[in-house]
Amino acid sequence: MSGLSVVVRTPSGLSGDMLLSGLARLAEVSDAELGALIDAIGVPALANAVRIVSYAVGGVSGWHAEVDLPHEHHHRTYKSIIEIIKASALSEAAKDLASGAFTILAEAEARVHGITTDHVHFHEVGALDSILDICLSSALLAKIAPVALYCSPLPIADGAIRCEHGLLASPAPAVQEMLAEVPVYGVDAEGETVTPTALALLKAAKAKFGKWPDCTVISQARVYGGKTFVNLPNGALFFAVRE
Repeated sequence: MSGLSVVVRTPSGLSGDMLLSGLARLAEVSDAELGALIDAIGVPALANAVRIVSYAVGGVSGWHAEVDLPHEHHHRTYKSIIEIIKASALSEAAKDLASGAFTILAEAEARVHGITTDHVHFHEVGALDSILDICLSSALLAKIAPVALYCSPLPIADGAIRCEHGLLASPAPAVQEMLAEVPVYGVDAEGETVTPTALALLKAAKAKFGKWPDCTVISQARVYGGKTFVNLPNGALFFAVRE
């Protein structure tokens, strides 16, 4: 896909699994190729953990990441996650992107809790699914190697989010810490529309937020997450384009 850019539109927000679904479709990877990328992460519990399956919302077809992971009984430190990435068989470009995303997350968590990154223990974002989301999305983006990554302004909702730390206001504290310089707008919904993993990946990949670039569409994918909103057009739209 050399010479192409990626455009992401997020009318109902974006999560890590939606990002990996869209990138997998644009990269046109087979099930075997997807499995090989997952195995390259080097975490046995991730083997055969995800399938990209057809999925529809409101009669409109698209794609969805079907994830099946064992439950972990311990938290992971920022340092341990970086060591996993360094020891992996991912490409150097994928390692750099995944490490950058987790560093952005760790810095946000450190600010939230008033500690240094060395003392950050990841809860939700350190779980297997987030390691999967970030590392696999990084591998897919490295495979696509886009000239540029464009993303629409992000929709933000009020309401509450239940997590490891209890009931928190939306957006989640880590997302709030990462929103500097990111264009956003309010939507008629409640709860989490943008997850920390998705935003960290966008920032690590140096996404350009705003309108569509002048381009020609080459391929497209429509993906859905695990949550739908009554008053929003659901799903995220991914395009491979030539500028």
